[in-house]
Amino acid sequence: MKILQAILMAGGLVMTALVMANTPVNQAVITVSTIATVKQALTAKDFTPVKLHGQVVKSLGDEKYQFRDKTGSITVDVDDELWQSRPISPNTNIVIIGKVDIDYKPLKRVEIDVDQVQF
Repeated sequence: MKILQAILMAGGLVMTALVMANTPVNQAVITVSTIATVKQALTAKDFTPVKLHGQVVKSLGDEKYQFRDKTGSITVDVDDELWQSRPISPNTNIVIIGKVDIDYKPLKRVEIDVDQVQF
């Protein structure tokens, strides 16, 4: 009798696992949305992906630049090699892809850590 109960319980667990493995998942809920404006990036959480369209207004030194779009401006950290030796001006439209980088010391500072620059 106990063997039969053990077999039935094991079979039930296997069936439950199969049903759960085949349950559809709403992909829209688990996909990470990408931030598209500076205004959104300034209030986003750390490591949130961004894809921003705009212009680099000026160099701040040490691979940091002031980036501007129609909603505001933010500091972006762009490694030198990402520029691909292309000259840019404050009127050059570019797309930067990266993630929000928030530093809390000594004060809260929101920047974009850039992974890719598209011209």
